[in-house]
Amino acid sequence: MMEFILLRFSDIPNFQWILLGIFLVLYLTIMMCNSVIVLIKRIDPTLQTPVYFFLNNFSIVEICYVTVTIPRMLTDLLRQKGHISFIACATQTCLVLLFGGLECLLLAVMVYDRYMAICNPLHYGLILSSQVCVQLVIASWVSGVPVVTGQTWQVFSLPFCVSTTINHFFCDLSLVFKLACGDAFTNKTAVCGVAVVFIMVPFLLTVVSYGKNITNILKSPSARGRAKAFSTCSSNLTVVVLFYGTASTTCLQPKQNPSEETGKLISLFCTAWIPKLNPIIFTLKKKHH
Repeated sequence: MMEFILLRFSDIPNFQWILLGIFLVLYLTIMMCNSVIVLIKRIDPTLQTPVYFFLNNFSIVEICYVTVTIPRMLTDLLRQKGHISFIACATQTCLVLLFGGLECLLLAVMVYDRYMAICNPLHYGLILSSQVCVQLVIASWVSGVPVVTGQTWQVFSLPFCVSTTINHFFCDLSLVFKLACGDAFTNKTAVCGVAVVFIMVPFLLTVVSYGKNITNILKSPSARGRAKAFSTCSSNLTVVVLFYGTASTTCLQPKQNPSEETGKLISLFCTAWIPKLNPIIFTLKKKHH
């Protein structure tokens, strides 16, 4: 088998050009908003702090994540074709998993930054030095590459059946699994194990960190101090809730009769709307602060 067929939104053929226009505007908006954050971080000397350093890297990952999926979808809508080669599909799947995992890890790092700022403010600058910040980001970038590459190779080395149709706008791993022939239990187990490491562990660390943050904030005798402390982590918490809330919605779909159309809409929300909302949430908070 040399190629797959992405159905995209072929069930609404009369709206293909409208969808093309909407997704093009969304993509340009995402690129512009996140690029502005990266640019401002580089030129403004007052923003050379750990929180903005992590936000800068998070914006770069957002740009990479949407660039893996949306331009390909725009091209397919423009050509009215959804053919994608085997190698291109494997590469896209690998990059989607990589940048999605990176978002989880960087969100956890950003939560740790807010935890140190609220729970250990006197040692914040000492613990989160510029060298430590760089090491945390490099560790996030490097840790996922061998794991995701190995997972992708395992999945795409499986024998595939006659059907090559994927009811999605990109090569979604769960749908690629459905096209595989034979027993893929071992591969699915390995994928679940990776999901636990890259999603559940950062999520649990996030919950614990925010639990301690809220406990420390409520202990503050000053109402103004409590309000300021809540303000420092409100944007991060909003993004975390959006990210993990959408991810949990995807995982909690009924397994007996999963709706591929629902999954497609949720993936579209993750791919297009959340990367657009994230820089707006962060910049509004920083402007208010």
